[in-house]
Amino acid sequence: MSHTAEITFAADHPAAQGHFPGNPIIPGAVLLDEVLGAIFASQNRAEAGFEILSVKFLQPVRPGSRLMLHWDDGAAGQIRFQCLLSDQPAVSGTLRLGVPSR
Repeated sequence: MSHTAEITFAADHPAAQGHFPGNPIIPGAVLLDEVLGAIFASQNRAEAGFEILSVKFLQPVRPGSRLMLHWDDGAAGQIRFQCLLSDQPAVSGTLRLGVPSR
């Protein structure tokens, strides 16, 4: 099954203040947190164990950006996702849900 969500970062997003002065970007950890939050929210479940199988950051995401997140549910709890920025891939990866916490 395919899903879509919008992720918007405020122009004054606090994570970008020191990352990097004069050339602010949203850190990868913040991007992944937003992706996971959108996926968990769509499934009406609290955060559960997960594993990041792969992730690629393909272009910088800046404060004030709007991303379109697309993901597909796969076999064995795997989810493939892609975030588009102005119709160009910015982040893509694969997650596995339902992995026991370590």
